[in-house]
Amino acid sequence: MKVIEPEEGEVIFDIELDENLQKENLRIAEENKKILREKGIKAVDVMGSVGAGKTSLIERMVERLDVKVAVINGDLTTTIDADRLKTKGVETVQINTGKECHLDANLVRKALSSLDLDSIDLILIENVGNLICPAEFPLGAELRIVVVSAAESPWAVSKHPYIFLDADMVAINKVDVAKLVGSDPTKMKEDVLSFNPSAEVFLTNCVTGEGVDELVNSLKSKLGL
Repeated sequence: MKVIEPEEGEVIFDIELDENLQKENLRIAEENKKILREKGIKAVDVMGSVGAGKTSLIERMVERLDVKVAVINGDLTTTIDADRLKTKGVETVQINTGKECHLDANLVRKALSSLDLDSIDLILIENVGNLICPAEFPLGAELRIVVVSAAESPWAVSKHPYIFLDADMVAINKVDVAKLVGSDPTKMKEDVLSFNPSAEVFLTNCVTGEGVDELVNSLKSKLGL
């Protein structure tokens, strides 16, 4: 298992955004996108908070996709999620950010260099668990999916609107436990659409598979897979 970590003196973009850092991240993200397009690879940035079900959704997606998939996992420490996904037979790369709460384009570029890009059709990038910071850092992906759990709170969407603004797809996950915590997945969907009317929103349960087929079929259509 290859783990990507920042080298001594290497910049990981800070939460306190500086305009120059944003421009540099965007420049590298565009380079990543160019590399992927030249190789004919699609990439998806999967964002969401800790425990929302990002890894579980990616597992279900991998099971349903009939293309060659690789996964880049972002986390502060450990290879737990990457190890889970490796059992699905996909090539995985772990990025450990240390104390940083998001992936940036520079670290993703390093991860791309460790993958066999000639044997991949799709890369799923699991961002660090956070509903705030990842929104500010494009990585060069074709699409962005946000996963938010109905268990997080009835106000998880309305309290964190910015990550939904550029989302192409949103999975409101763990709908089976919504009543236990007083959440209404339909209301959460309405909240998402109030911020981003063009987003496709799916109510999902990664244990039973509810809503996952619909999400994957839409993803295939959007990416031409």
